[in-house]
Amino acid sequence: MLVKSGDMVRVIAGDDKGVEGKVLSVNRETGKLVVEGVNRVYKHVRRSQRNPQGGRLSKEMPVSISNVMLLCPQTRQPTRVGVRFLQDGSKERYAKVSGASLGVIAPPRKQKAKS
Repeated sequence: MLVKSGDMVRVIAGDDKGVEGKVLSVNRETGKLVVEGVNRVYKHVRRSQRNPQGGRLSKEMPVSISNVMLLCPQTRQPTRVGVRFLQDGSKERYAKVSGASLGVIAPPRKQKAKS
């Protein structure tokens, strides 16, 4: 799973198809993530000291990671994500469409360094 919180994604399937948003959280065990403004539901809240008025609270629910694609930072188009090793042996994510770097995800390792 190569999507991290803070990435911009576009929904490619479901009721919110075509909506872009920022990833708020990722659950790697279930393969789901929460995207800002996507898959909103109403939670009915009873009156209490904390919420004196009660009513309906709108919140985002998780969507499957297979229903979103990462947006390339250069072209702003959906892209698949790859992993490659740099000259110093560190691992980075990159956009397959443009080849743009999406950030380093692992520190340098001597075995993977290119001479």
